[in-house]
Parts: sequence; C-alpha cells; structure tokens
Amino acid sequence: MTINEIFPNPTVKHVIFQIRYPNLFYIENKIGDFQMKIMEEFPESKLVHRRQIVFADSGLKGGLKELPPEFEKGTKKIWQFNSEKKVQLNVVGDSLDLNSQFHKTYNIGDENKFRDIIKFVMDNFLEITSIPTLNSIGLRYIDECPIPVMENEKFSEYYNSTLPIDRFNLNKVKALESITVTEKNSYTFRYVESIRPIDEKKSINEIKPISDQFKLVLDFDCFTHKIKSQDYLTVTDDLHKMISEEYEKTIKEPVYEYMRKTEV
Repeated sequence: MTINEIFPNPTVKHVIFQIRYPNLFYIENKIGDFQMKIMEEFPESKLVHRRQIVFADSGLKGGLKELPPEFEKGTKKIWQFNSEKKVQLNVVGDSLDLNSQFHKTYNIGDENKFRDIIKFVMDNFLEITSIPTLNSIGLRYIDECPIPVMENEKFSEYYNSTLPIDRFNLNKVKALESITVTEKNSYTFRYVESIRPIDEKKSINEIKPISDQFKLVLDFDCFTHKIKSQDYLTVTDDLHKMISEEYEKTIKEPVYEYMRKTEV
C-alpha cells in the first residue's frame, strides 16, 4: 500500500539529501549572498575547518609521517548552517548536504515537509551559483524500528526481512546485518538492514539477546549521477518514491500500528 498519512510515532529518525557538483573555486565569494537568502530558515551559522587525512598502505613500518610531500595533510572549509528544527545544512566546494532529525514526512500534509526545505535551499543555491549540471543527487532515510520479542516467528510478523533469520535464532543473536546494492532504472539503491543494540555504546559482551536491548535499523540510500540542475526536484521525487516503496515492502501491519500510537 502507499503511505499517505503522517504518523505520531514514525520510525524514521534521520533523513539526508546531498548533491555533488564540480569543485567551485568561487564558492567562498558566493557564500555570503547564499547565507542572506537562507538566514530566515537557518539563523545559526559557522565556518568549520575539518582536517583531511590521507591513509596509505606502506607496509608494516608505514605511517602518515612517511608519506611524500604531495600527500601533505590539509583542511577543508565547511560552511555550516543550522535551523531551530534540528536541520543542518553543510556546504563545501564540491557538495551540499541537508541533514534532518526533525522531518517525519517528505511531501504529505501542509507543513514541515522535507521536500519543501530541499526546494528552498536548492532554489537559492542554484540562483547564486548557476551550476548547469550536478555530478550526483542522493537521498537517504534511516529508520529505527521496534523488535517486540527476540523470536524468529514474532519478528516475521512485523517485518519482511532480508536478514538470514531462517538460519540464525534471534534469541542467540547479538548482531545481524544484510547489505544490498543494486541498480533500479537509472538509479543506484543501497539497502542495509541490521539488528543493533539500542544503546550502541555498549560492548557486545554487555548485551543480552532480549528485545528491550535491540532495534532494527533500516538504512535506505538511493542516488544517481549526471543530472541537469533544473531537474533536481523531479529526480529527488523519484528517489523518495523508490525508498518509500522499499520501506513498504519491509514493514508489516504491526509496525503501522506501532507508528500510530501517540505514546510508546
């Protein structure tokens, strides 16, 4: 079925939109104009300098100090903008990304749609930069889903899983993961499904295989290459549709019931 409702308790926890483009040597001169256009939505801003480190396999005695001069460490400038709704925008010379822990819907309802903030940022960015072609566009959703009981039969009532639960008993499992990368039409789709500790800071030895210590993480990542800038929103809509369809194939009715609860 097609999801057409906003849930009080959705499983989605993190949504990410990213574009890559040819390295813009003039980005530093344009960033102030861009900042003024988005300031109402992203009032907090800062410049972050992130060190870039090159790792090399140079044998048992190798190390960074032995790298030749052309591999010298440097820093990357990141212009970072934050909204009051836990949305972060990062701009560098060759990419832009939006990270949100706030949005719970892509394009349903009248407000607080992730599609709207993508359009707001992208329209202003393309107006300032005049980029004709994007190297890539990507959309990623990370969901954290409940595991009612660490039993195979009950788990199958909630999920149409890609995990090898026909081979391994969940009541013995402390970690389980499945990764798929495939082509769909002109898009690349990467899907990771994993059972992880709710408290991921704990070591495996501290964890007992019971449901209140585990969650099911669904990580959907869809992207494509070489897009005309004016087509960015149409392509992003396609990426969302593909992710949404795969999400619907994974969850079953008990998960919908879980998301409709106002308190969990």
